[in-house]
Amino acid sequence: MAGMRFIMNAGRTSKQGQQINIGKDHAEYQAIVNTLTMHPEDMKALQIPPGGTVRVRTEYGEATFQCKEGKVPQGMLFVPYGPPTCRLMGGSTDGTGMPTSKGWEVEVEPVGTEAGS
Repeated sequence: MAGMRFIMNAGRTSKQGQQINIGKDHAEYQAIVNTLTMHPEDMKALQIPPGGTVRVRTEYGEATFQCKEGKVPQGMLFVPYGPPTCRLMGGSTDGTGMPTSKGWEVEVEPVGTEAGS
């Protein structure tokens, strides 16, 4: 199955902030930053089961995430900042010191599922 295009937004979550005290190498923190939230209808269109793995590509790189259903608009994705999102960012900061992390156009495809295998 070919990938579908989405708009992805990255940001910090309160749970992520709580876990930072434990450390970024801890399993709970890694689980947070490696989880992508997608609208249930978009998951159905891509035949991704809850907890399924997806590959996200931008013009700068790619990363894999565990996928979960959530309250995001159809056609939009949310991912907490972390090492996987860094692989998707370009280097331009437009003078802000922080690379653009909102409104990325990305391609998403299932990985290792019956539909994507």
